[in-house]
This record gives sequence, C-alpha cells and structure tokens, in this order.
Amino acid sequence: MSVIPLVFTSGWASGINAYAVVLLLGLFGATGASDEVPAALQRTDVLIVAGVLFLCEAIADKIPYVDSVWDTAHTVIRPVAGAVVAALLAGESGSLPELAAGAIGGSTALMSHLVKAGTRMAVNTSPEPFSNVGMSIAEDLGVAGVITFAIFNPIAAAVIAAVLLVLGIVTVFFLASRIRRFLRRRAQRREEKRLAGTGGHWPPG
Repeated sequence: MSVIPLVFTSGWASGINAYAVVLLLGLFGATGASDEVPAALQRTDVLIVAGVLFLCEAIADKIPYVDSVWDTAHTVIRPVAGAVVAALLAGESGSLPELAAGAIGGSTALMSHLVKAGTRMAVNTSPEPFSNVGMSIAEDLGVAGVITFAIFNPIAAAVIAAVLLVLGIVTVFFLASRIRRFLRRRAQRREEKRLAGTGGHWPPG
C-alpha cells in the first residue's frame, strides 16, 4: 500500500504539534504496533527529546500570547519536521520517493501550521484565557486521535486530516478581521516597549 495517506496525515499533524507526531509514531514503532515507523523515530534519545519538547509545547500552547510567540518560532520548525518525518516514512516503505514525500509532508505541515497560528491569533483577541486552553486541548487530542487512527487506517485518517485542513482554512478566512486586530495590538505593544526603553512618549492626540 502507498505511504502517501500516512505522509499527508503526519504532515497535517506536524503543522499543529510536530513533537507529538514524532513521539507518538516513535512509541507505536517501539512497541511493535506498527511496522511502518522508521527506526530513526524509535530511538530512545529521539523519544526523550520529543517527550520533553512536547511537554514544553503543552504548557506554552495554553498561555495566551505566549502560544502565538511559540507558533512564530515554529514557523520553520514544524514544516521541516513534517518534511523529515514524511521522508523517513517513505524511505521505510519504499513506495514513494523520499523527496516527493518530504514535499508533501512539508507543504501540508506549513498549511496546517498557518491555520493553527491564525486561529490562535483570533482566539487571543478574547480577554479570557479559557478559549485558548480549550483550543489547545482540542488540538492535542485531535493530533493524538488522527495519528493513532492513521496507524491502523491511513486512508480514512488522511480523509479526516484533509477535511480538518479545509475547515481550518475556511475558519481562518472568516476570522481574518480578528487576526488583523491581534496583529495591530501586538504591533502597538512592541511600539510601547520601544518607546519605554528609549524614554520616548506617544505623540499627543
């Protein structure tokens, strides 16, 4: 069977939480639940690092505004992780060139990352923190559920990931005004900090 569905699904999930993807796939491979997982992801050191980084993300991802800073820092990391995981999966199965798999995984991860980051910007315009925590928990459970499903039914999981990606893109489109509001607030805070650091003042009016 072609590894494309698993590559696509892992790419989508990597754009949301790359460390969870590496950790879950590594554990599935190490426990013998799947033969599709490459040995590189099953190494003890990789699992430990992925586990520690996953815990860091689980905390940062639930703090308003900190999550957006974290997302910005991972704009490159998540797509690269998606591409690497996809290439490793392709190399293990031999049914898809690694370069093509990397392109699929990386581009899908980038799209899902942008959806996640944009949605969080919109959520952060709300003064209360509970919606932020709820979004983070939903994302963590979604990634865990879809990756687990992909191990046993990769085609169905890929369909679910594709639907979620499309719904996410549509959601970000409708939340565009709130995202712009978040970006304006962040730019204003940066300007305030810059002026405070230089001893400047806001112009009158």
